Parts: sequence; C-alpha cells; structure tokens
Amino acid sequence: MDTSKITTKFKELYGAEGAVYTAPGRINLIGEHTDYNGGFVLPGAIDKAIYCVIKPNGTAKVRAYAPDENPQLVSLSSEFGLEEADRPKDRWAQYIFGVCREMVKRGATIPGFDILISGDVPLGAGMSSSAALESCVGFALTDTFALSFDRLQLALIGQATEHNYVGVKCGIMDQFVSCFGKEGSLIRLDCRSLEYEYFPFDPKGYRLALINTCVAHLLGGEYNERRESCERVVAAIAKKHPEVALLRDANPCMLKEVANQVSAVDYIRAEFVIEEIQRLLDTCELLKKGDYEAAGRKMYETHTGLSLKYTVSCPELDFLNEKAKEYGVAGSRVMGGGFGGCTINLVKDELCDTFIAKTTEAYEKAFNIKPIVYNVAIKDGAKKLNV
Repeated sequence: MDTSKITTKFKELYGAEGAVYTAPGRINLIGEHTDYNGGFVLPGAIDKAIYCVIKPNGTAKVRAYAPDENPQLVSLSSEFGLEEADRPKDRWAQYIFGVCREMVKRGATIPGFDILISGDVPLGAGMSSSAALESCVGFALTDTFALSFDRLQLALIGQATEHNYVGVKCGIMDQFVSCFGKEGSLIRLDCRSLEYEYFPFDPKGYRLALINTCVAHLLGGEYNERRESCERVVAAIAKKHPEVALLRDANPCMLKEVANQVSAVDYIRAEFVIEEIQRLLDTCELLKKGDYEAAGRKMYETHTGLSLKYTVSCPELDFLNEKAKEYGVAGSRVMGGGFGGCTINLVKDELCDTFIAKTTEAYEKAFNIKPIVYNVAIKDGAKKLNV
C-alpha cells in the first residue's frame, strides 16, 4: 500500500506529520473454531494490512479519521474521550476506544492523540481486518507513549477489545498472528498454553489463492452460539472428567459418554472441534514431509465438517469448494468464522490460472456476483514503518 497518501492526508487534517504503523490480516491454513476451544491453529500473517498514522495532540481527546469508503462506517471522523462513558457511536472507532480502555485497565496512561486509519485488508472476507486494526493501534500506542506492553499482551488486549467493546467472544488466534507473524512462516499456536512454533511455509510449485464470495450472511449471534454449544458439552463431560476445562481436553470417547446428556446440535459441533484439533496436528506432520497433496485433503475434510457439522458455511462457499475439487485443486475450505467470506485454496501453479478463470466465471453465472481473487504471501507482524 502507498503510505504517502495517508501521511499527506494526516498532515492536512492535523497540521503535523505523524508516525506510521502497520499490522497484517491473516490466513489460517487449517484449524477453524478451535482457538476458543483451547486447541491448535495454523495461521500466517499476510501482505494485506491495516495502517495508522498517529501523533500525540496534547489534549485528553482522541481525534480519529478513516478515509476509506466503507459501508460499516457511520461517519469518516470521530472524536471521543478515554473514560468509559465516552464510548463513541461509530463501530470502527469503538475498536480504537476499546484498545485504549483495555490498556488503561492494565495500568497504562493514555494521553490524547490524533490517528488516521486505513488499509487494504478486505472487510468481511475472513482475513481478520478487526484484529489487524486492534494490533495496529495497540502497537502504535505502545511505541508512541513508551508503554510496557509486549506482543503477547497486545494480542490479549486486542482479544479483550473484541469481547468487551465489540461483543464477539473470539479466540486469540487473529490478534496473535497479527502481532507475531513472520515472513515465510506459519505459526502453530497452542491456544490453551499460548506456546507457539514457526513452521516454514514455502510450498514450491503451489500457490495460496483466496476467493472472496463477496457475501456476508449476517446471522446475529451465530458465532457466540457455537461457542456456547462447545461450553455446554464441556460442562457435561466435566461432571465425570473434572480435568476437562475445554474441548481441547476431551477425546471422542468422552464425547460419546455424554451423547444422551447434550443436544444433537451441541454434540455434532463438539465432534467437529475434537476432530479438527487432531486434523491440524496431522496436517503439520504432512507439511514437515512436504506432502502438500495430503495436507490439501485435510483442508477438504475441514470444509466438509464446517459445512455439515458446524454449519458455518453457505451455498456460495460450498459452490467454490466443489469447483476446487472439480479443477484438481489440492486443498480448499472456508476460512474464518464462516457464513460468507473467502475460501482458501492450495493450488498447483500449472492449475491455478485455469481454476481461477473457470471458477470465477461459473460463480458469477450461478450467483450474479463477481468474486474477488487474492493471491497472498506470508509476511511479518505488527511494526513501525520508516517512511
């Protein structure tokens, strides 16, 4: 992204130059809806990011501006204080406010500042634009005001912002990879212990291509509802196995023991999560061997589970997944929370152009929507830019 436009705009707005920071969106190769269940995920930071320009303004107020055309924005500018009662109405500004408040709760003093937010992480595409925004703001504030937060604390601050100021009970994955991303590597993150390991990811002869359905089926509290399903199953299992605090701690035998104590819906959702945690570990072993075809088959298994068991897919995503199979793509699945957004596809180089051309044409014909294709590269996490 050309940062000269946002730095120029910032100076026009606030009469001075500011420092520039960035934090990336992410892909997740496999391991979906496992993070808040204490399982493993396998994400990587990507070359699409949120950027901010920031400087202290000598007041107790935040003046924020978002120049991008965005249907989620109520207005392009927002001004607010940093007390709990000062919460702004604009949803995009609530992310900034939430990060500030979570820092204050942890003992930080946040003076007033001017900030401009921009970026090229597609919204609603499952690439975690919100986590990128939280990580970008958190890193910028920490550096600007010489705060003591490390990258793990910033990831937890971003997650707490989602929980307490956005109303999404998300896991830690998105914020973690936005802070800890490493160019050319995926991160196998243990979401229970927060231990992590970098996995070099350079699939020679293959590409990662995302196809955005350009739909977002807004279904209210569906995400939180699935988390609650998992928690109900854990509560049932824990009556006999008190060591089970998360689905990560459970195994298929434990789940079968409570089949008559939980609803059929809760059971099958928990079954998917337990299977997905093991599927991710199996995939890591395949990646170590360089067996991308077998790893791709695991991705297809994940999509089937997300569609039929966890029921977070939609007709548009299932259509793209079927086309991937038809054109010989190694692996394909819905990526992110579901109900729209992108499929992530692991495609042989020689098949990619044909797959993309044929699939996008068929999708547009079927749904009267032109999908968007993103080729992504694995990049670094949050940082200050020298501009």
